[in-house]
Amino acid sequence: MPDDLSTSPLTLASFGPNINAVVFGASGGIGAGLVTDLETCPSVSNILAFSRSGAGQESGKQRWGRLDLEDEESISQAAEMAKRTLGNLQLVIAATGILHDSLGLQPEKSWRGIAGASMERAFRVNTVGPALLAKHFLPLLSSDRKSVFAAISARVGSIEDNQLGGWHSYRASKAALNMTIKTLSIELARRNPMALCVALHPGTVDTALSKPFQGGVPEGKLFSGARSARHLLEVLENLTVAQSGGLYAWDGNKIPF
Repeated sequence: MPDDLSTSPLTLASFGPNINAVVFGASGGIGAGLVTDLETCPSVSNILAFSRSGAGQESGKQRWGRLDLEDEESISQAAEMAKRTLGNLQLVIAATGILHDSLGLQPEKSWRGIAGASMERAFRVNTVGPALLAKHFLPLLSSDRKSVFAAISARVGSIEDNQLGGWHSYRASKAALNMTIKTLSIELARRNPMALCVALHPGTVDTALSKPFQGGVPEGKLFSGARSARHLLEVLENLTVAQSGGLYAWDGNKIPF
């Protein structure tokens, strides 16, 4: 499949009109693609985009804010901003995550590479951060129409699908995220039966996160941020409340936990 976007326009019709959307990690490859696609979607009225810097080009639909995923007070302030400026939300996407950094966090090739501080950082960003986002943003989801909280996870976080080993911190933190999403979805179903809480696998995307590990990606399977974003929005468009709590790949297929 070539790396181009669908020629069909994005409608998000299952959400209804006048969608209020929030995107976290909006300056990253996937997040930027989500913001761009939502900007052109006729059903979307408002987009609140958050990044670490808070810097972005505001438009008629877009407003930007700063968010530190490792600081709950920052997340709480973001939720207050969303409540004040948008009110009820129909679409909240956490396009966040960490695989490596300049401080020593790297995917472990064996158990000898496990370091406590690095594993803790992976969990703070990949698991605790999205959980805190859910804590503060699930209560803002609309209760009278379809609404979704979605977090970017990864296929390598599937315990059943793990046949290669390695990458202990990343795999474990994403597996924990998947369980968090599942657990949140059960409570959400009782509180807000119209809302979904799901995890998404975006495929291998040409971003800084995957850059050092793209060598073995099959031809046609390295996606641009824009292409991955479109796939994920189309997946969310087609999900129903009966599918809440699952992990879904970019092509819509459910990935086992």
